[in-house]
Amino acid sequence: MLVLAVDTSTPAVTAGVVRLTEAAGASVETLATRVRVDARSHAEVLTPNILECLSEAQVTSADLDAVVVGVGPGPYTGLRVGMATAAAFGDALGLPVYGVCSLDAIAAEVAEPGSLLVVTDARRREIYWARYEAGVRVAGPDVLAPAELDHLGLDAVAGSAPHAAAFGLPVRDVQAPSPAGLVRVAAAEIGSGTLPGPLVPLYLRRPDAKTLDERAAAKAQQ
Repeated sequence: MLVLAVDTSTPAVTAGVVRLTEAAGASVETLATRVRVDARSHAEVLTPNILECLSEAQVTSADLDAVVVGVGPGPYTGLRVGMATAAAFGDALGLPVYGVCSLDAIAAEVAEPGSLLVVTDARRREIYWARYEAGVRVAGPDVLAPAELDHLGLDAVAGSAPHAAAFGLPVRDVQAPSPAGLVRVAAAEIGSGTLPGPLVPLYLRRPDAKTLDERAAAKAQQ
């Protein structure tokens, strides 16, 4: 099966074409990938990245069997670009679109046998985080200040490099979800033919931008 995988939950704008093989257990092979780190150009970069991946993999959109997209946690503006693009591809091609936690995709790429902390930049001097035991998420995702996160007993950390370095743990160099990691998280659902549910973004907090009604209500409370 050929799967298009995209993620815009971090400053890395990621796209890839992955072959998922179910024989003798699910395995993934990345046929093409494009990653551009640019937190302000998700909308401009993602679709060209996808088209370049299809060309490099020597397939067309009609050859795809499914789409996988990271649903965060991540900043509002960037995250919705990836999800909207994935949904548009799925709708246009009649393909199932599977949403997966972006932190889970990082953990799947690391494949840490022990306990792992995954962190990404949530801005406002905060991080998005989740904790894993042998690859299974046991806490999170959530958002808080790094100093408030109990990281005792953890074996390693992965994710955003400057934030990961702050914990004094061995760092696994996977800073953003990869196409292979995204597909690994969704592999069981894709392979079983399970129909995906609606895409639900993991914002974990309200966006900075407010509607006119919200601004008026806030002003009235002052």
